[in-house]
Amino acid sequence: MEDEMKSMKLNDVWDLEEIPKGAKTVGCKWVYKTKYDSRGNIEKFKVRLVAKGFTQREGIDYNETFSPVSCKVSFRIIMALVAHYDLELHQMDVKTAFLNGDLEEKVYMAQPKGFVMKGNENMGCRIKRSIYGLKQSFETMLLEV
Repeated sequence: MEDEMKSMKLNDVWDLEEIPKGAKTVGCKWVYKTKYDSRGNIEKFKVRLVAKGFTQREGIDYNETFSPVSCKVSFRIIMALVAHYDLELHQMDVKTAFLNGDLEEKVYMAQPKGFVMKGNENMGCRIKRSIYGLKQSFETMLLEV
């Protein structure tokens, strides 16, 4: 959890601010995952802070959502082209990809459990960058990349 909070701070994901009157906060939770290697042995434990985007209100907390998907045919065409032209295909994973998009909307999130700032318990996180779980995060990240 410490590493995840460091990532949030490093990527300047939110500012701690007073929540304006009438503003609704989006909750958040810690999501835990165990990664296994090809033999089924535990490789590592992962944790991610996720906003409870299901509480967001359209037109207030977000305007648009977008999530592109590819079909099997597209994948097969790419694989056929790679094989036909004897090309190399690479893939990559950006560990904090979602944290790269700037939010346009003003979204306030409750402080994460276990990391509530002493003396600022009544304040919330004004989210500045897309964060896992928000409805607009994927679109925001794609526009940035």
